[in-house]
Amino acid sequence: MTPSVKPRTSAQRTPKARRQPERTRQAILRAALIEFAQEGIAGARIDHIARAAHVNKALLYYYFHDKEALYGAVLDQVFSGLAERINQVLDRDLPPREKVLAYAAAHFDYIAASPMYPRVVQREMMRAGRAGSPHIRRMVDRYLRPVQGRLAELFRAGMESGDFRRVDAVHFVFSIVAMNVFYFSSAPVIALLSHADPLAPEAVAARRAAVLDLIAAALFTPPPAAGGPNA
Repeated sequence: MTPSVKPRTSAQRTPKARRQPERTRQAILRAALIEFAQEGIAGARIDHIARAAHVNKALLYYYFHDKEALYGAVLDQVFSGLAERINQVLDRDLPPREKVLAYAAAHFDYIAASPMYPRVVQREMMRAGRAGSPHIRRMVDRYLRPVQGRLAELFRAGMESGDFRRVDAVHFVFSIVAMNVFYFSSAPVIALLSHADPLAPEAVAARRAAVLDLIAAALFTPPPAAGGPNA
């Protein structure tokens, strides 16, 4: 007597990756981040991304309908993660000096967690400058402009309280970002100049401390001189 064969359930017929949509989507985004950072959107290959994410191209296109949509999703993930991290700092009830250093440290740590971030962002900036990009305005309006407004308020409060020197807040924030981003985007050159690995944990920690020290020296007002009128 031939044993009966039970019909397969819908879950058994569905590929495992389909049954774990968020895990699959994140695997695709991780692989895409590396590919876009290394090759740019023009040079990136969907088959390379699919292979690295351990999915087939049909499944990749199920989540992202074309390469441009996938690229935009990578940018959204990078910028939304950064905005979330910074807003967590700015939400804290801290004195201006502590808060601005916490902001700079959070920005530094976010980039340090994935040196691919500045590479993909810089490629997007170059692309936007040459031929325009369908993503850059969304990144600015959704993620960067709100943070910029909160930082401007932090600098205004710090200057009014006497904790900060009178500086141009916009340019000072640009300088903080540049100090953090440049180190990681220029790591190959720094490695040749220093004959050391700039991404080694001790080197990253030293760079972080140097950035925070420079911000404090450039921004904070000096303490009153001993014997002065406030002594």
